[in-house]
Amino acid sequence: MKFVISRDLILPSLQQIVSVIEKRQTMPILSNVLLWADESSLVMTGTDTEIQIVSKVYCESIENPGVITVPARKFLDICRLLPGGAELKFELHEDKVKLASGRSRFSLSTLPAEHYPEFNESEYEYRFALNAGKFKKGLDKTLFCMANQDVRYYLNGLLLHVSNSKMKLVASDGHRLAIFEDDIGFATGYESRIIIPRKAVQELNRLLDDPEAELDVQFSANHIKVQFKDVVFSSKLIDAKFPDFSKVFNQSFMTPLLIQKQVLRDALTRVAILSNEKYKGVTFDIGGDVLKLSTHNPEHDEAEEELIIDYHGQTLSISFNSQYMLDAVSNLDSELAVLTIAGNASSCFIEEPEQPLFKFIVMPMRL
Repeated sequence: MKFVISRDLILPSLQQIVSVIEKRQTMPILSNVLLWADESSLVMTGTDTEIQIVSKVYCESIENPGVITVPARKFLDICRLLPGGAELKFELHEDKVKLASGRSRFSLSTLPAEHYPEFNESEYEYRFALNAGKFKKGLDKTLFCMANQDVRYYLNGLLLHVSNSKMKLVASDGHRLAIFEDDIGFATGYESRIIIPRKAVQELNRLLDDPEAELDVQFSANHIKVQFKDVVFSSKLIDAKFPDFSKVFNQSFMTPLLIQKQVLRDALTRVAILSNEKYKGVTFDIGGDVLKLSTHNPEHDEAEEELIIDYHGQTLSISFNSQYMLDAVSNLDSELAVLTIAGNASSCFIEEPEQPLFKFIVMPMRL
């Protein structure tokens, strides 16, 4: 196996792959990247057995095709620290890979490719094409609401619900919920729901760096595969049913409250400085055209701030986790934020005034 490749050509693909590979592995070969060179391209594969990323780089300077695995992070660091525009010579000698660039020489240990674990994917039943920018926007607006290591394992991921020409992304940690809805662009002719695991969602979001590109998404009950330019991303799915959140819409609501997004965000950030470090609670006192934000902590520190709002409903006092509210408000694109509290004060909807693609729901807390 022998080839010459530009450092600038191999580095982006290598970076895409290495982030999937866990630093601590039970199997040594999982710390390696699989390199497969044929006559015209170099295909690199990284996996942690739950997620797999395959990236293809076109390379015309392949003298001897072949396949081998090399330590992923060491290989990445060597390529990363070479000067821009450098040529990298790669040559396999028995169980060692010799790397040369300019006056630099490296020798890496290898492991045989036949021991590299195969990513067993099921037959894909569903398929649709989607603009990468649209999908990334949906991920950006929802993934921060995913749970992390929750015992309700179905919350440690993101619901993807395809209903004919509509796509819905939903994430919740039990205290808050984010929903993003948009058109796919054509009729798929089917309805299906899957839960993509937390790490896979984060990796996929990181990969989608070109908003103009087209995604080819395929999935079954157990796996999802996303093809994006010269990258193929595959992941196992969470085998569970996402809780039915539709009931939260089927209730009476109080009068909506309109407020400048940036004003609310800044005030919340200031008041939250003196909130309880563990619970981060801030009380919202709503009445007339004034919203009063107040908080206190076990050290008897207190903060309050009054904001002018557009509100014509009943007076109300309700408390929220300030970080949850900040996350929701920060993800709005409009200048105005609309806050709508449920009639029984069980939840607060945060959305944009006109035709919102996304909604955020935050549950109140007792202070």
